[in-house]
Amino acid sequence: MALPNVTMRQLLEAGVHFGHQTHRWNPKMAPFIYGSRNNIHIIDLTQTVPLLHQALLTVSDVVAKGGRVLFVGTKRQASEAVADAAKSCAQYFVNHRWLGGTLTNWRTISNSIKRLKTLEEMLQGEAHGLTKKELLQLTREKDKLERSLGGIKDMGALPDLMFVIDTNKEAIAIAEARKLHMPVVAVVDSNCNPEGISHPIPGNDDAGRAITLYCDLIARAAIDGIERAQGAIGTDLGAAEEPGSEQGLEGDEEGEGGAPQADRRPRKKPARGEVRGPGRGKTDGRKPGRKAKPAASDNQALAAQKD
Repeated sequence: MALPNVTMRQLLEAGVHFGHQTHRWNPKMAPFIYGSRNNIHIIDLTQTVPLLHQALLTVSDVVAKGGRVLFVGTKRQASEAVADAAKSCAQYFVNHRWLGGTLTNWRTISNSIKRLKTLEEMLQGEAHGLTKKELLQLTREKDKLERSLGGIKDMGALPDLMFVIDTNKEAIAIAEARKLHMPVVAVVDSNCNPEGISHPIPGNDDAGRAITLYCDLIARAAIDGIERAQGAIGTDLGAAEEPGSEQGLEGDEEGEGGAPQADRRPRKKPARGEVRGPGRGKTDGRKPGRKAKPAASDNQALAAQKD
């Protein structure tokens, strides 16, 4: 799945361009407001499209590197859409109530998550030795923890990015993320403050269709990041399984049946009487060290001299 493509027509059909009444606006949103109509601010979608695309790219990159994305939307209109989108892309969510310290006091939250898992194991069994009253109390405790922590019980650690619907409603969550220098992708309406949001998305944060569109796009971007990560792992494994060197095999084949590795010439045997080296060769065809016998004429000449 490629990164989702966002068009202005999609945003118009979802009502993303509708802001709040003009008297409820936040002056810091002035750069993102196109104008007003019937005392309703109109958000400039020519800025929303590129900012939304940049936010989707950031989400995809974070997930591709193995990061976690936390969806946060506790208002009634966003609760169901946030949970469905997070589950569809194997990410995490908070859609009931933000517990103070969820990020900045993660150790305590982790203990509450352990308690939730313990209660689930107890209630899944037969719960021997428990009265009806005790069983009812444990069930109520589990349901309460499930509403607040059910979406993050398998997260295991702090998220790497947070996606927020309605920055005014989730001000505490954003403050904790900023304290931890965590990137925040958030939808900012005409009554919101965009300062401190690393990736603001100007748009309507109240309409159900608009919220569903945001969540769906972020979920698809996360799925794209997961596929990119899996593709990178597959490429690395494929490269590791390739044969190390074919050149050595080719060299062996050439040495065995191909071209000779070196130009070897047969050594010639010296001919009879040819000198091989000093003191080793044959000069006249006779063995060295033996003297020739004197002829008969030579013996007669020597005898005449003695006389």
